[in-house]
Amino acid sequence: MTTALISLALHARENAYAPYSNYGVGAAVSTDIGVFSGCNVENASYGLCNCAERTAIFSAVAAGARTITAVVVATRDGGSPCGACRQVLAEFAEPDCPVVCVNETGYVIFQTTVGALLPAAFTPRNLTR
Repeated sequence: MTTALISLALHARENAYAPYSNYGVGAAVSTDIGVFSGCNVENASYGLCNCAERTAIFSAVAAGARTITAVVVATRDGGSPCGACRQVLAEFAEPDCPVVCVNETGYVIFQTTVGALLPAAFTPRNLTR
């Protein structure tokens, strides 16, 4: 499954709209209902940009997914998800959900988990009575 997610993330990266940072990112997530991808979309008003990871996750949620089971992020150098993406991942994935970061050739730079990326995350489990 990881090979397919890597391929999907690399393909999504090709569609990145990154005229300001020139840092294209693609992401692919495996979910309880299928696989989804996304790319980063920048905006001249920087605060309105959306990361690839969140684009993929929001597409999955819009299609009805509620559980992320694996994540691949593709950048030119294997960069990891930002803080906002880590929080969104923690919303929809268990702490042991694998996260794989690859470079532009698909080479795995590092592997981790959602829990390692955001220890002691505030999640829906904190809101249960």
